[in-house]
Amino acid sequence: MTLDFTRWPEAAARRYREKGFWIDKPLTRILDTQVAARPDAVALVCGERELSYKEMDRRASHLAAHLAARGLGPGDTALVQLPNVAEFYLVFFALLKIGVAPVNALFSHRKLELSSYAQQIQPRLVVATRRHELFGDDAFLGQLKDISPGLSEVLLLGEAEPSRSLSHALETPAAGPVPYAPTAADEVAFFQLSGGSTGTPKLIPRTHNDYDYSVRASADICRLDPDTRFLCALPAGHNFPLSSPGALGVFHAGGRVVMAASPEPLACFALIARHGVTMAALVPPAVALWLEAAPRHRADLASLKLMQVGGASFAEALARRVPAELGCALQQVFGMAEGLVNYTRLDDTDDSVFTCQGRPISPDDEVRILDEEGREVPDGVPGMLATRGPYTFRGYYRSPEHNARAIDADGFYASGDVVVRTPEGNLRVVGRVKDQINRGGEKIAAEEIEGLLMQHPDVTHAGLVATEDALMGEKSCAFLVLRQPGVNAAALRKHLIALGVAEYKLPDRFRFIDTMPLTAVGKIDKQGLRNSFAQPVASSPY
Repeated sequence: MTLDFTRWPEAAARRYREKGFWIDKPLTRILDTQVAARPDAVALVCGERELSYKEMDRRASHLAAHLAARGLGPGDTALVQLPNVAEFYLVFFALLKIGVAPVNALFSHRKLELSSYAQQIQPRLVVATRRHELFGDDAFLGQLKDISPGLSEVLLLGEAEPSRSLSHALETPAAGPVPYAPTAADEVAFFQLSGGSTGTPKLIPRTHNDYDYSVRASADICRLDPDTRFLCALPAGHNFPLSSPGALGVFHAGGRVVMAASPEPLACFALIARHGVTMAALVPPAVALWLEAAPRHRADLASLKLMQVGGASFAEALARRVPAELGCALQQVFGMAEGLVNYTRLDDTDDSVFTCQGRPISPDDEVRILDEEGREVPDGVPGMLATRGPYTFRGYYRSPEHNARAIDADGFYASGDVVVRTPEGNLRVVGRVKDQINRGGEKIAAEEIEGLLMQHPDVTHAGLVATEDALMGEKSCAFLVLRQPGVNAAALRKHLIALGVAEYKLPDRFRFIDTMPLTAVGKIDKQGLRNSFAQPVASSPY
C-alpha cells in the first residue's frame, strides 16, 4: 500500500531525473554511504555519548527489524515526538529503512497538535518519551488509540517494559532475520510540518527524491565536508536544522552532529568549545541572545566558522554584528518546509549577506513575485512569492480546500511571503501576506518595521501586530524587549522618523515586555502578542 499525495507532472519528473536532481535512491542512502566509506568516524554526539556511522546504522537496523517483525512496513505511518537526543535520528533512519512515514512532532507540542496529527495520518506506531507530560502515563495513549484505531505499537524512551522500550529495541537484535525495505524513491518518505505561527500545522508529504536533492544541493552550497562539526540547537525535526543543510546534510558529507538541548547561549558555547563545532544554525531571536552573551565567552567560539540564520527575516542591524562579535561568517537562509530554500552564498559580498536572504538552491527553482492581481512585479518591487521546482511540494496532505487556495493551476505554491528580488537574483523578505496591517487601506509589512526598530541600539527584540480599531479598521502595536530601561515611545518614534519611515507606518502603540513569546520553532508568537490585549487599542498615538 502507498500513501496518496499530489505528485509532480510526468514531464517535470522526467526533467528532474534527466538533470540529475532526482537520483531515485531512498534517503537511507545518506547513512549507507557513510557506513561504507567511514564506518568508524563519529557521526553523532549526544551528551557523553558518541556514535559512529556504523553504530548509528546498527541501532537503527535493530529497531527496523523489531518493527518489521511486528508487521509494520510501506504504507504505514508513525507519530514521533522526541526531544533533541540521538534517538531522534536513529528512529528516523529506522523508519526510512522499513518504509514507514513518520510525522516528527516538536517536543513542545501538546494534546491539540498531537491529536490533530493522529487524526490526519492514522498512525500504527507512536514513538515518544516518558519525559513528556503527555506520556508520563498511558492516559493520552488511550486517547490516541481512540483517534486512530489502527494504532498497535508504542515505543517509549524511559519505559521499563521491554516490549515498549525504545532503548531495548535499539540495543537488542531481532530474534531472527526479518526482510524489510524502504519505499520507492518517488513515494512519501515522511511528513514535514508547515511553519504557520497559528493553528495546527498542516502536513507536507516529502518524497525521498525531492528531499534528498535539497539535502545534497544544500551541503554543496554550504561546502560541508567530513571536518564539519554542526551544532543542532533548534528542534531536530524542524526543516531548517534537519535539511538546510542541517543534520542530514552533515551526515551526507560525513561530518559530525553535536546535539544541544536548546539554543541557550552558555550551554551551546560550552559544547562549541568542547567539540570544536564549526557551524551552527539559529533563528534571529536566538542570535540576539548569543550576541549579548558572546563578549564574555569569545574564547569558547574560536572553532566556529559559520553561523546560519533562518526561520524569520533577520534585521540588518543584527546581521552586521555577527562576524565581529561571534567571530564567524554569516549565511542567511530563507526556506520553507514546503520546499524552496534560498541561501546567501559563502562568497557573496557583505552587502548581500547582511541585507538579503539569499537565492534559490536549484537552477530549476521557478520563482514568481506577484501583485494582488496575480501579475509579476519588476525587481525591486515587493510582491507575493509563488514557487515550484524539483523539491517544492505539490499539495498538503489531505487538504484539498487549502490546496485550492495555496497552489495554482500551474503548480505554483503561494508561500504567503512578501519579498523583493534584487537585480542579482537575491530575495529580501519584507513581510508576510498574513502579517500585514491594513491601517485605513494602507498596508504595513510588520517585518519591515520590526527590522527598523531593531536598528535602535537599545532594542533587543521587536514584534509588530495589528489591533482592532473602530475608525481605521486596524492599528499597530509594537512589542519591544529592551537591553536597558529608559527608552520610551517618543524616542522610538523619533528613531523611525529619522530613518525616513512614512508616517502611516509608525506604530500607534508601544508596549515594553521582559521577554518575547516565541513559537516552538523560535519565531515570534504573533498570536500570543495579540492575545495580550484585553481591550481594543484606543486611537491615542502612544
